Amino acid sequence: MVFNEFSKQIKNGEIKLGINIMYPVPGVIERIGADWDWVWIDAQHGQFEYNSILACVRACDYIKVPSVIRVPNHDYGFIGLALDTGASGVMVPMVNTAEEAELIVKASKFPPVGQRSYGARRLIDLYGRGYSHTANSDTIIIAQIETKEGLMNVDEIANVQGIDVIFFSPDDMAMQDNMNMDELRKPKHFEKEMKKLAETAKNAGKIAGTVATSPDLVKIAVDLGYQLIIGTGDTFLLANGSKNCRQVLERVL
Repeated sequence: MVFNEFSKQIKNGEIKLGINIMYPVPGVIERIGADWDWVWIDAQHGQFEYNSILACVRACDYIKVPSVIRVPNHDYGFIGLALDTGASGVMVPMVNTAEEAELIVKASKFPPVGQRSYGARRLIDLYGRGYSHTANSDTIIIAQIETKEGLMNVDEIANVQGIDVIFFSPDDMAMQDNMNMDELRKPKHFEKEMKKLAETAKNAGKIAGTVATSPDLVKIAVDLGYQLIIGTGDTFLLANGSKNCRQVLERVL
């Protein structure tokens, strides 16, 4: 099971570089997904609906790369449905309090940890009716810390049983300060906040994750103890690949 192995690997301390996917095109995952350790299927800001999410999870399974679905909100039903696809886990945005984290766990984990609803059609078809026996350890729950409130409460959030990963999100942190997004490319801008989150995750026995899109940012993240890292996305690769190709070709015009 792809999702089973991913959970074990990160809990054993392995560092995983991933790619963000915003366009609902399974063929893109089949073509380039294997270059990465995990695929972030962005159902919050990407162009996804349920069938396209399911198709992309299946593409990840085909190339044997773990998938994580970022759900659009804290909705109990959507979180459960996302996990029912057979994804390796879910990422939940805008987690600001321990109470919110507890409700996310309630939707994500089976009893006695949570109250996830039983009956995943795909998981039963693939693995049998006993899939729920190991689901709590097989799948990971990622809480995104994206606001000053979330960062202030990160210790309480990290200590909620059932939360596996605390994920620092620089873009929304920048929005809190009305910062120009270009400022995010400066490697040391959020180092203090990143250090706080990484230390909190470690003290709680949890995993730290973030977005780091340059070698300098990746080095900072790894040195601080981050294991789950997004290095790029389909939109970035498409736009920059197209622009770079045009610039190369027009040199002969």
